[in-house]
Amino acid sequence: MRSRTCCSSRARSPGRRTAWSKCGRRCAVAAPKAPVFDGTGKKAKDLTLDESVFGAEVKPHLVHEAVRAELSANRAGTRAVKSRGLVTGGRSKPWRQKGTGRARAGSTRAPHWTGGGAAFAVRTSFGGKVNRKERKAAFRAALSAHADEGTFGVLADDAFDGPSTKEAAALVETWGKQRPLIVVAQEDQEQIVKSFRNLVGVQVVTPAEVEISALVWARSLLVSEAALELVQGRAQS
Repeated sequence: MRSRTCCSSRARSPGRRTAWSKCGRRCAVAAPKAPVFDGTGKKAKDLTLDESVFGAEVKPHLVHEAVRAELSANRAGTRAVKSRGLVTGGRSKPWRQKGTGRARAGSTRAPHWTGGGAAFAVRTSFGGKVNRKERKAAFRAALSAHADEGTFGVLADDAFDGPSTKEAAALVETWGKQRPLIVVAQEDQEQIVKSFRNLVGVQVVTPAEVEISALVWARSLLVSEAALELVQGRAQS
């Protein structure tokens, strides 16, 4: 993923918007657009994308923190040290409290006993916290990077009459983008889901299942028209 570059060297035109870039100059930036494909993989039209979502500034450090938090949260964290309450045995008192001449003891699983539990048992936790505002900003940055690099496409809702893996493979081949490819479609769009789910290097997810780490991992992104509205709704602050 690369940062958006300064475009001050390009000639300005009335149809271009202007925005401040990282270099501090007033730069002309074209409104983000994405091609809309039909079932054959041919471009039917260009769709103007939401500038607040697909025209955001790409901040690599923010995306990095969000990806680390997602991957850490997916870890099970089952590594643990047993405390005296988790060690087997030691329920009964080893000897009576008084009269034996020995030090009093209440359990054979105390930390200072052989076979006892750890005094300060550590449970591994890989959870990382990212604020909601930062997480959505990282989500917008990942989407903007795909739109900026030309690896974002929109699939018409009526692209397939029925499930067809052959047509889906031809569409990906015609588009010519590298895999891994993420296809975002709603659950009720079975003709799209069933067409793409068996292709190698293609992952089909719903709008609610799109993760920032998956967007960074994918080389290209294809979203259905119906799912695009939900994805934009998730990314908006």
